[in-house]
Amino acid sequence: MRTQWVLAFGLSVLGSIAPAQQVAGANLKNAGIVPGKSGGTYTLPLGDSPQTFNYFGAIDNNNYTILNNVLESLVQYNLATYKLEPGLAESWTTSKDGKVWTFNLRKGVKWHDGKTFDADDVVFTYNNIILNPGVRANQIPNLTFGGEPIKVEKVDQYTVRMTLKQAAGAFLQPLRIFIFPQHVFAAINPLKNPDKFMQMWGTDEASSVVGTGPFKLSSYVSGQKVTLTRNPNYWKVDTKGTKLPYLDRLEYLVIRDPQAQVAQFLAGNIDEININGAQFPDLKQKEISGAPFKIQRSKALFGSPPHLAFNFDAKDPQLAKVFRDLRFRQAIQSALNRPRIISDIYNTVAVLPGHGVSPISEFYVNTRNQLGRYDLKAAAAKLDAMGLKDTDRDGIRNIAPGKNLEFDLLYGTDSTIYPAVTTILQNDLKSIGVKANPKGILVSNLLSTGMSGNFEAMILAFGDQPDPQLRREIWQPGQALHYWHLSTRKADGTLNTVTMFPWEKRIHDIFEQGATTIDPIKRRALYGEWQMLFAKNLPVIMIAKADNLAAVSNKVGNFIYNLGPIPTYNTNTFIYMK
Repeated sequence: MRTQWVLAFGLSVLGSIAPAQQVAGANLKNAGIVPGKSGGTYTLPLGDSPQTFNYFGAIDNNNYTILNNVLESLVQYNLATYKLEPGLAESWTTSKDGKVWTFNLRKGVKWHDGKTFDADDVVFTYNNIILNPGVRANQIPNLTFGGEPIKVEKVDQYTVRMTLKQAAGAFLQPLRIFIFPQHVFAAINPLKNPDKFMQMWGTDEASSVVGTGPFKLSSYVSGQKVTLTRNPNYWKVDTKGTKLPYLDRLEYLVIRDPQAQVAQFLAGNIDEININGAQFPDLKQKEISGAPFKIQRSKALFGSPPHLAFNFDAKDPQLAKVFRDLRFRQAIQSALNRPRIISDIYNTVAVLPGHGVSPISEFYVNTRNQLGRYDLKAAAAKLDAMGLKDTDRDGIRNIAPGKNLEFDLLYGTDSTIYPAVTTILQNDLKSIGVKANPKGILVSNLLSTGMSGNFEAMILAFGDQPDPQLRREIWQPGQALHYWHLSTRKADGTLNTVTMFPWEKRIHDIFEQGATTIDPIKRRALYGEWQMLFAKNLPVIMIAKADNLAAVSNKVGNFIYNLGPIPTYNTNTFIYMK
């Protein structure tokens, strides 16, 4: 065995294990967080009522938001570096072939009810819950490698071994999933009674939820408020040795309307809210005028940057031929007014996008030069070179005698971004002789429409992830969500290389290699090549990447919003009230 990652933060030598107190304290210091004071209540909004308090019982972001404070995972994100670090596992090793991973668990961690956390909890959670096909929020797809789910075994009380059929470079990423207490659920046997398991920890059982996290669920007033209280036995401490968390209470008020959330924040009833670009100018002006809060802005690792896609398999063969021509996509790229979109629609709180990877990801390579600049003359020249002329002089270029270059452009009517982007793009395309016909549908229906192949062009967004392999289903030709070129996948789900361009074949091979490559330098090189191929060939045209934005009361200390609002990333551990 060789050491793959033993994170010591400069406090111990490679191969040894940093004590829990040192790890937590160094994490605070590295992130620029200062020691706070204990006590106080921190109040946040919740977009809707949680469906359950059982993480695996429903796919529900409100549930995840709450449980992020209560439960923990084997690995977690470092606040300063965006990289994975020890959580409930304090170190791990991997075999030379990358197929066997051994996790050394943190000793001394207690469940909220006083029971000891150990390997039995990890093995039970993975084998009986996470890899249980009967559980609604199971993680089998994310933990299947080489066609088989991972094998999870207990080595001793504080050691767990996971075996993969095929090496996986991104294996640690899905291990951010929460661990459940075996002593609470073993009697049910989730494998035999998955429905009964998913009924446990319902919203009427808030005080029964048991975790290892910094807060304990205390109470829930249906449709109104969730209250959490401090876990006095939490394992992390700050740089001075003070036990974390600092807060006595954490409260979530159920407020569905974003404008009502802002009103409650301005009234002082909420201490922090996430905001968007449309809300930014007004709140920023209030801050400048002396309001008792600050707007926090940071670059986003996560989030969903929108893109413009053309259907390579459009039902109209003449239109499909145009869409498949790189010169056409290059023309549209030049006609996309990103500076105006970022300025007017995002109110300047966005940046130029990456190509499938956030610009702050460790995998990012600089492809901004490939985005080009907004240039309608250059766009028109590309279309001229394709022979697309306005032969009937009606202001629209023709793709055949009597047939205009026009297409339906789907967008989400309930988005704060898509309608305005669509209008800007429609007007600019008209000026170069291309007719886009906007067709609005609900955002929730966009992807399914794309997957049906029943579209010509579409504005859609996919969330960035810290590792490109986590978005393989989208960006690898022939995969399930590669919706703009569905013919790269046969009806039986197998690959159809006949329909692929050479650059698509190379992208496919890159993701195949990246899936089993362990060496981080080689992985970054592979995904760097993919991003350049993406930028040069434009399978879709990226639009912009929004920044993270939050309004935070001046009473709040150690607020961090550099990764975005994601599960298993608990910044409330370090918050304190001044």
